[in-house]
This record gives sequence, structure tokens and C-alpha cells, in this order.
Amino acid sequence: MQAHSNIIAELKKENAELKQLNFRLQEKLNAALDSNGLCLWEHHIPTGKLTIFNMDWGKMLGYQPNELNATFDTWKNNLHPDDYQQALQAFDDHLSGNCDLYEAVYRMTHKDGSDSYVYDRGRVVEFDKNGAPLRVMGTHIDITKEKRFEQQLAIMASTDRLTGLLNREAIEQRFYDIKYANTLLGSAMIFIDIDNFKAVNDTLGHQMGDKLLSFIGKRFVEVAFERVHIGRIGGDEFVALCPDIDPTKVTQFCDELLQTVVPECNQMLTGVMIGMSIGVCLFNQGDYCFEDVYQQSDLAMYHIKKNGKNGVKTLYL
Repeated sequence: MQAHSNIIAELKKENAELKQLNFRLQEKLNAALDSNGLCLWEHHIPTGKLTIFNMDWGKMLGYQPNELNATFDTWKNNLHPDDYQQALQAFDDHLSGNCDLYEAVYRMTHKDGSDSYVYDRGRVVEFDKNGAPLRVMGTHIDITKEKRFEQQLAIMASTDRLTGLLNREAIEQRFYDIKYANTLLGSAMIFIDIDNFKAVNDTLGHQMGDKLLSFIGKRFVEVAFERVHIGRIGGDEFVALCPDIDPTKVTQFCDELLQTVVPECNQMLTGVMIGMSIGVCLFNQGDYCFEDVYQQSDLAMYHIKKNGKNGVKTLYL
């Protein structure tokens, strides 16, 4: 009897040691996952139950423990509408055997209404006796900070730092995006050069010159019609790309610049006055490239520059 009791005591001791070892291994796993921002999950397909092993369910989306049911449907319901089909298609492709790994980058809707970006990947780890997928395990990682940083870099790369308008490269890219979408029907490119701007810098200083350019950029945006893309392409030169626009609206935009914005600018200045030489190229969808339209609007602008300044000239392509 004593020997039997000793065996039981020894087994209990070993069991306790194994539990402690398992607990420490779980701690190490959680620490490794958390340090990398990884979330370990398991999806039981027949029941739709989801288990997250190293953090509370819903924490990534700002929810408190037990505030959301840990189910596959809950995950689907929190997917961003624009990414819903893409994420589910990637998951279904893996379950159906079309790809060896489930992998997707998508947005989920945070409790505060913002978007959280997720990099998600996993694979089937167990099949039932009929060969159907039973359990899927994987990891997802919150990459929201990285995505927002990428977006900020993209904005910086496409934006003129002084005015906040698009830069030349971005305007050119917009042109081709619109062209390839076949929406350059009845379009216009407006080239705007600030007359006498050098005198502003020479007389009032570059700080005043920068202030004036910033003001002009702001007013361009306020005066422009919807879907007009405005950029500063260097120095005191600006371009407005107007896809699918009524020519009368182009005339209205240019008139507003000359009759309203120019006088407003001159109210800011002392001892010097500016104007705007504006060249317009009206064009439709065609085989020409950005440079063709750009040069035509530039040519129209120089016609005004050489013939009195502060006016508008329109050419056709």
C-alpha cells in the first residue's frame, strides 16, 4: 500500500512539474509572439469558433474581453467592406486546396471607427476522416502603424512641401491614371505662371514670396471645381488637370483667378504687383502623352506672357 501511495505521489509531482514546464513554455511563446506583435489564432471550421492564444479576443480592435464573441462570423463582420471579398477569397482558396497557404493583407474596422491593417496568414493543420479541413492555425499582425507610415511617405513623395499641392510627378501620374481609365473626354490642362513673381522676392524677400505661393495654392483649391487635380510644378508655375469638364467651367475657373485671386494677392503686397499668365489646352482621349498636353498648355501660356500678361489663351490638341 505504501509503495502504491509513493507511486501516486511521484506521478502527481511529475504532473505538477509538467504543468509548470508547460506554463513556462506558454509564457515564452507569448513573449516571443508579443515582442513581434504576432497574434496566434486557431479556427475550428465546423463550429466557427476562433481562439486567440496570446491575447484577449478583440483587443487589437479596441474591444474589452468578452465584448465580442470569438467566432469566424465576428471576424467577417469586422472586415472592412472594401477588403471583405479579397480576404474571404484568400481563405477559401486555401481551404479548397488552390494554394498551400492562406495569406492576406486587409483592413478591419476598429471600435472607434478607424481602420486597422492586418497581415494574416495560416494553414490547415488537421483534417477530418473524410479529408475535409477541420482546424486552421495561423498568425496575424497589426501593421496599422507601418501602413500609415507608408501612406505618409507616399503623400510626401507626391506633394509640394510649400503649398501642399501635387508635385509634377504626381500630376503626370494622375494624367496617366485618368487616361488609362478612358475618362479624358472633354478635358483641359491649365498652365498658370505668376507674372512678376521675381520682383516679389527681390523687393519683399523670399519669405514673402513663399507666403504668396502658399496663399495662391490654397486659393486654387478653393476656386477649383470637383475632381480638378492641381499641382505646383516648380517655382511660380502651377498646373490644373481637369478631366471630363465643360469648357465653360474652365473659362469660369480662369476668370475667377484673374478677377478675384490676383487682386487678393496684390492686397498682400507693397510696392509690387503680380498677375497670372494662363494657358489652356483643351483635349480628348487620344494617343498623345502627358508631355504633348503639357507643352501645348505651356505654349498657350507663353502667348499671354509675350502679349501683355495677366490673361488667358486657349489652344486645342
